Amino acid sequence: MDKTMFYFWVVVIAVISFFTGEIASFMMLFLILITLREMHQTLLSFYHDFHET
Repeated sequence: MDKTMFYFWVVVIAVISFFTGEIASFMMLFLILITLREMHQTLLSFYHDFHET
């Protein structure tokens, strides 16, 4: 996921949580999104390192 899609989903989650009043849910979903993005970046780096050898 590139940065624009990441920020798009953060904004979408923030808007939905603002209207529903679920700020705690926003924080949990934001942490999950950050974790998934970091896992994806790590897997991509492993993939590229594996194919270079």
